[in-house]
Amino acid sequence: MKLLSCTIFPMILLLSSIASSYASNMAEKNFKIEKAVALAMSTFQVPGVAVAIIKDNKVLMSKGFGVIEQGKSAKVTADTLFGIASNTKAMTAALLANLVDEGKLTWHTKVTDIIPEFQMPDAYVTREFTITDLLAHNSGLGLGAGDLMIWPHTSLTNADILKGLKYLPEVSSFRSEFAYDNLMYIIAGEVITRVTGQPWSDVIQERIFTPLRMHNTRATFSLIEPQNKNVARAHVPLDGELNVVGGNFLEKFSSAGSVASSVSDMSLWLQAQLNKGAYGTKIDDKSPRLFSAKQSRTMWKAQTLLSVSDKATQQDKTHFSAYGLGWFMKDYHGVKLIHHSGGILGMVSKVVLVPEENLAMVILTNQQSGYAFNAIYQQILNEYLELPEKDWIGYYHAKQQKSAAKEEKRLAKAANSVHKNSRHSLTLRDYANTYVDNWYGEIKVSFKNNKLYMQFSNTEDLKGTLEHYQHNTFIVRWHDRTLEADAFVNFNLNEDGGINYVTMKAVSKTTDFSFDFHDLKLRPKK
Repeated sequence: MKLLSCTIFPMILLLSSIASSYASNMAEKNFKIEKAVALAMSTFQVPGVAVAIIKDNKVLMSKGFGVIEQGKSAKVTADTLFGIASNTKAMTAALLANLVDEGKLTWHTKVTDIIPEFQMPDAYVTREFTITDLLAHNSGLGLGAGDLMIWPHTSLTNADILKGLKYLPEVSSFRSEFAYDNLMYIIAGEVITRVTGQPWSDVIQERIFTPLRMHNTRATFSLIEPQNKNVARAHVPLDGELNVVGGNFLEKFSSAGSVASSVSDMSLWLQAQLNKGAYGTKIDDKSPRLFSAKQSRTMWKAQTLLSVSDKATQQDKTHFSAYGLGWFMKDYHGVKLIHHSGGILGMVSKVVLVPEENLAMVILTNQQSGYAFNAIYQQILNEYLELPEKDWIGYYHAKQQKSAAKEEKRLAKAANSVHKNSRHSLTLRDYANTYVDNWYGEIKVSFKNNKLYMQFSNTEDLKGTLEHYQHNTFIVRWHDRTLEADAFVNFNLNEDGGINYVTMKAVSKTTDFSFDFHDLKLRPKK
């Protein structure tokens, strides 16, 4: 016994030393990350951030930084609710995977088998469109096509979206190119509703939030209890000042982006993702599952390829990039990243998983700077993958300034080319009318006090004043300046001098792609 104890005691000391070294190493990594978060917040003017990091089934960081609302004292915590926006998409994909496991449908099930009234612009595409196609952003429609039916908050319903789809312009052939599409994920939510006989919001609560014990997470903003004050406010920077905006976290985006969650709850979701659908205190063959390992592999399988720049290959060692089902994926310094971002007015988020390193992270912010969350997640990867040091905050700050300067120069050049002495062909009163687009609906141009005003009938926030630009083109200046989405309005005249149709296009290239004004073709209401 004496000899045995002499053998065991050094081993205990060794294990204790290893554990102490590991803890010290993690503490040092997280200290650097916390410094980076603070610097990113000050550099990019972000009032509040929450971060969680999971490694080897342990939550190594779950913490809030800054405040819920600029100028107020309430602090962001690990339980503060943020709109996770398009990070909802992976949850919708997981619900479909669950239904595939149950045999309720397959990934190759035709959408028309479940939603008979589903109709794309092309009859062949309508007939061949599958559940996989709903999630893979390969529909042939353009980037953000039809988003004005759901953003900003509209009175339109899922039934209106289904009616409008067939009128959206195709920009590529079916399954040939990637183009991010929110409407298809809303239709995916409708599939879930029709297969289960329950609203999508009830299904996600029952099949994801409740089993994972994501007790604070809600399917939509309206489901957050009024007494819960630990809810982040969204902020938009304008002329150096932060403006508090929004408050509904994309309610109408439903299965495409309406979930409100916290980093403490998202940690549970990410652990289940790393465990290929399994969850619980002990992960083994008997663990309960959100979905099978087979469906995990399917969701993380490349469906639609994206291009990779030479710069990405040189800088990040990225050779492929693709979209799976609810997730982006790429190689990064020799490992595979599974990732997604989410964005709403005044609030953006990022989720990243490195499965082979059993590593995951979530970053939630209450300002719309993608530069901030990109700098933070890259810093986390630097620390946990032990990559060469790099000033990611400085890198993204320089990128932000370069992009802003480039757009400012382009806008100035365009302004200088305007025919300042040109006049509109008709009297202002003659432009006033109700115009109709087949997929969106009515848009009204009214004349009052010698000015023209525009109002999107289904979207209360889209109201503004028309200013003459040149010839028969005007610019609509939205009254809500935080939208940052002023648009050209071009009146096309027919041979009789009357208005044939009206087109629109965002003035700035930095306008969010969900303002898909360019997809509208407005004709005077008869």
